[in-house]
Amino acid sequence: MKKLNDNYIELPRYKVIFLATCVGVIVASMFYIQPIENVITVSYQIKQSQTAVIAMLTQVSYALGLLLVVPLGDMFNRYRFLQIMEAISICSLLLASWAPSPVIFALASVLIGLTSVGGQIIIPYVAYLTPLKKQRPILGVMISGMLTGILFARTFSGLIAAALGWHMVYLIAAALNFLLLILIHQWVPNDPREHGQDISLGQLLASLPKLLKKYRYLRSSAVNGFAMFGLANLFWSTLAFLLMSRFHYGSAVAGSMGLLGIVAIFAAPFIGRMVNLYSPKQNIVTSIILAIVSYLIFGAFQHSMAALVIGIIVLDLSTQFSQVTNQAIIQSLSRTENSRNNSIFMFSYFFGGSIGTLTGIDAWSHFGWAGVTAMAVIFVVVALSAHFAIGEPEKLG
Repeated sequence: MKKLNDNYIELPRYKVIFLATCVGVIVASMFYIQPIENVITVSYQIKQSQTAVIAMLTQVSYALGLLLVVPLGDMFNRYRFLQIMEAISICSLLLASWAPSPVIFALASVLIGLTSVGGQIIIPYVAYLTPLKKQRPILGVMISGMLTGILFARTFSGLIAAALGWHMVYLIAAALNFLLLILIHQWVPNDPREHGQDISLGQLLASLPKLLKKYRYLRSSAVNGFAMFGLANLFWSTLAFLLMSRFHYGSAVAGSMGLLGIVAIFAAPFIGRMVNLYSPKQNIVTSIILAIVSYLIFGAFQHSMAALVIGIIVLDLSTQFSQVTNQAIIQSLSRTENSRNNSIFMFSYFFGGSIGTLTGIDAWSHFGWAGVTAMAVIFVVVALSAHFAIGEPEKLG
C-alpha cells in the first residue's frame, strides 16, 4: 500500500470492492424486515399496525443515526469506530434473531437502524483516503455497493424466511457481519489522523447547522438530494398501484421491477467517471433532465409495459447521477469535516425519500396518477430552484 501526500492512500482494487461490499452488507440490515412483516406479525401474534411501527422505528433510528452517529467520524479514529459499530450491529442482529417478544425485537430493530449508518462512515472515510483525481470513480463504486445492498436485502430476507424461518434471516446476517468485522480489521487501513479532531460531542453536533451555513454547495447538494430521491420514492411507492391500475399485475411483478435497479448499479462507476470528465453543474442538470424524461415516458406511454421499463431505467440513472455527483461535491468541500457534511446530505436525502413515499401514496389515493405527476412537478421545481438559486461548482477541488 503506497502512501501519498497529505495522508492519502492508494487503495488497491480489491479493497475498493471490499469496502463497497461492506457498505452494502451494513445498510442491508435495515431492510430485512420489509418482506417479512406479515410473518413477524403471525409469529408474535400482534397486529399488523404494531409490526409496521417496529419497521418505522428502524427507519427513524437510521435517520437519527445519520444526524447523531455519522458526525462522530470527524471526532474518532474511523478505523476503530467502524469496528465498534459493526460489533454493536452483530449483537443487535443476534438479539433480533433470538427476541422472544415483540418488545425485545423492537429494541433490536432500533439498534439495527442506528448501526446501519456504518456505511455512511465508510463513504467519507474512503473519500478522505483517496486522492481527489481518483475519488469520483471510487465514490461511484461505493454508491453501487449501497444500492446493491438495498436491492438484494429484501430478496435475501424473503427467501431465507420462506426456507428456514424469519429468525434465521437475522442469525445469518449476524454471521455475515461477523465475517465482515474480521476482514475490516485485517484489510481496512488505519485512520491517518492520530486522534481525529479535538472537539467535544456537543461542539460536534452544534457545528452541523453552522456547516450548512458555511458551505454553499452543501446546501445545494442537500436540496438536490432531497428532491431527486423524493422523485424516485414518489414513483416506487406508487408502482404497485400503477401496475394494478394499468396492467392488472400484482405485487410480485412490482417487486421484480426493483431488479431493474441493477442497470443503475452497474452504471455507477461509469457515472463516477462522467463526474471526472464533466462539471458537477452539468451532471446535476443531467440528473434533473433524466428525471423529467422518465416521468414524461410514464405519462405519454401509459399502456406500454416496455415504456414503463425504459422509464424506470431512466429514473434510476437520474438518481445515480444525482447521488454520485452530490457525494463528489460534498466530499471535496473539506477533508476534516467530511463525515459531518455527509451526515447532513444523507439525512436530507433520506428525508426527501420519506416525503416522496408519503406524498406519493396520498396523491394516488386522492387523484391517481395525475396526483403523482403533480407531486413530481413540485419535486422538479425544488431541484431546479436549488440549481438556479444556489448552484453547483463548475469544478471540484
